[in-house]
Amino acid sequence: MSFLEYAPAPESRAILSLRDAYGLFIDGEFVDGHGAAFQTISPADETRIAEIANADASDVDLAVAAARRAYDRVWSRMSGRDRGKYLFRIARLVQERARELAVAESLDNGKPIKESRDVDVPLVAAWFFYYAGWADKLDHAGLGADPRALGVAGQVIPWNFPLLMLAWKIAPALAAGNTVVLKPAETTPLTALLFAEIVQQADLPPGVVNIVTGAGDTGAALVSHPDVDKVAFTGSTSVGRQIAKAIAGTEKKLTLELGGKAANIVFDDAPIDQAIEGIVNGIFFNQGHVCCAGSRLLVQESIHDEVVDRLKRRLSTLRLGDPLDKNTDIGAINSREQLDRIRELSDVGEAEGAERWSAPCEIPDNGFWFAPTIFTGVETSHRIAREEVFGPVLSVLSFRTPQEAIAKANNTPYGLSAGIWTDKGSRILAVADQLRAGVVWANTFNRFDPSSPFGGYKESGYGREGGRHGLGAYLKPATRAAVTARTAVPAKKGARK
Repeated sequence: MSFLEYAPAPESRAILSLRDAYGLFIDGEFVDGHGAAFQTISPADETRIAEIANADASDVDLAVAAARRAYDRVWSRMSGRDRGKYLFRIARLVQERARELAVAESLDNGKPIKESRDVDVPLVAAWFFYYAGWADKLDHAGLGADPRALGVAGQVIPWNFPLLMLAWKIAPALAAGNTVVLKPAETTPLTALLFAEIVQQADLPPGVVNIVTGAGDTGAALVSHPDVDKVAFTGSTSVGRQIAKAIAGTEKKLTLELGGKAANIVFDDAPIDQAIEGIVNGIFFNQGHVCCAGSRLLVQESIHDEVVDRLKRRLSTLRLGDPLDKNTDIGAINSREQLDRIRELSDVGEAEGAERWSAPCEIPDNGFWFAPTIFTGVETSHRIAREEVFGPVLSVLSFRTPQEAIAKANNTPYGLSAGIWTDKGSRILAVADQLRAGVVWANTFNRFDPSSPFGGYKESGYGREGGRHGLGAYLKPATRAAVTARTAVPAKKGARK
């Protein structure tokens, strides 16, 4: 063993005090579900973590009814200042339990602990702090004076950022005065259930936040429930289409944050060292389980070979292994189903004529693993250049002119994000202006801030999360009668009416 090898540095699981079985969180309490319970497992070794309750339609009815009572009787009548206090309290509790939450997230999801610890959990706290500050300032959200909450929000989140997506959904909804029924992904329910404990610690009024666990049937029952006023979904484009059809013709408000096939464009004057790190972060962060991942690398022809060679050298230094090891760069794929999808599309890439290269690494015997992989010689017609792989797979294409780069970048049904690497600020602005993407990063990638809106075009969905725009997704303008009543000047005593 070389003296340069890292010694194992595993984060201890002893900080977790997990229950053997978790129920549904409805009206401030954990209760049994009426569906058949299921197991949540660690994707790193396929061992059982806990038994999870499965909510059926009757359980969803109970959760929505609890949210409606809390909205009518408590939350909608509470001042924004007091709602903000609860959000501040939740944010502080997230910080206090940060290490525990990070371990649980990596255990249940498979992502490296340093990502959970240094990115996910700090951003969760930041989101609640940010929207806590908005709770008493809704008049400045851009919807006029005294905007109103929508009511009960039904929210469905994915498995790639379980706790962070929960914060993206719940924080603005509560700040705006809505109550929530949230369904986490069936493969990663653990941190949502730990968040339910935080809700109890914060003494949030019962029914303001409800969490129902289960699979697709549970989510379908939630989004189609007649007493849900707002639906927010993050996940695949195919499921997003089904949700849009299910609520078409109703008065429910809808936001969808769906798939992506982002182009990461590297010009010949780019800072190469910085760009290599940005490329790695753009596609191999969280094993590529990122909707806005830079999965299509567009490199100017004159530097194509240099960039590919340096990228391969950099990938050869990444460490794949135990997600709880602080030295790990690439963790486990979240599920066998997703691993099969990644393998299928990678095999298709080879069959279509692209050249495949995978980083040299030892794959563990148990669990779900896939080595970081690059495809060169990729054509825009190849499936790996058109379809979302949602794994650590990068397709490399070349271009000669900025207009060719823009045309290739926009040649996709998606429009969630993009990246530009160049030394010229004028080129950044000119190219960004022509990219059909909701977020365009310049000389960086995968950077998020709660004050900045995020969302896409075309098949990447509609609506925005984060910032003032994300708050507006949970508000409606006050009725004219309410505004008139609020602004009416009372008659002076003795004056004629």
